[in-house]
Amino acid sequence: MKIAVTGGSGKIGRAITEMGRAQGHQIVSIDRFAPADPLPGVTYHVADCADYDALVAAFAGCDAMIHMAAIPHPMNDPNHIVHNNNVVGSYNALRAAVENNIFRIAQASSVNAIGQAYSRNARYDYFPIDEDHPNYAEDPYSLSKWICEQQGDAFARRYEGISIASMRFHWVLPDRAFAAGHYAKLDWKPDKHLWAYTRLDAAADACLKAVQTDLKGHEVFYIVAPDTAYAVDSTALVAKHFPGVPIKGAPTGRWSFMTSAKAERLLGWTHPTDDTPLPQPE
Repeated sequence: MKIAVTGGSGKIGRAITEMGRAQGHQIVSIDRFAPADPLPGVTYHVADCADYDALVAAFAGCDAMIHMAAIPHPMNDPNHIVHNNNVVGSYNALRAAVENNIFRIAQASSVNAIGQAYSRNARYDYFPIDEDHPNYAEDPYSLSKWICEQQGDAFARRYEGISIASMRFHWVLPDRAFAAGHYAKLDWKPDKHLWAYTRLDAAADACLKAVQTDLKGHEVFYIVAPDTAYAVDSTALVAKHFPGVPIKGAPTGRWSFMTSAKAERLLGWTHPTDDTPLPQPE
């Protein structure tokens, strides 16, 4: 399969490129910046997702498109730049794909699409959170990701036979140890991070699986580790930090506050397990 990857020089885009090449796919990488160390056999285009015509040209001849280009958080840029960059980039990528008869698409969303890390006070109606959880987005980044998902819905309504997957990642890292070090110190308010993480290899694998799976229209997926990176029982954490928030089912141990069961069911994707010891909370 020939796969276009926007944001191909970024963290997740690079991981997708490397994994895709290892699986035998042809990769076309599109990014605003040329790669510092280009991979052999990869076709590179320097282009901004705001340049629609450049995307149309770069996607030519591809069978699938994975859109990872975006501003990843609202901390370093003005609100309108974060929102407009992400929303316009997503629309241009989706439309340029369709113009090239590409109907297998994955795009980066975020657990923040419903409002979380950048909210004044994050709100949860139940745990574990799934794709049916209500939306409480309020900041420009969360809003942009929610709109990107809505654009996926719109394209699915307009184009029969299209397959779009929006991937809700959480703090994509090489391994659990990095997240665990921070969570042991509780550097941030618990309601903003929920002790969750996504491994980089797992994020790349999910995107590649998504464009090789025949989905019906547009689907949203949580792509998050099944455990927390915190050495405390999750049910006890709910009782301490989220009293009154109901728990669905009867999960045990350090269960994740977000469930990726839908991705496991529809994509055949599972997050790798990590058995390295966790530091004790300070």
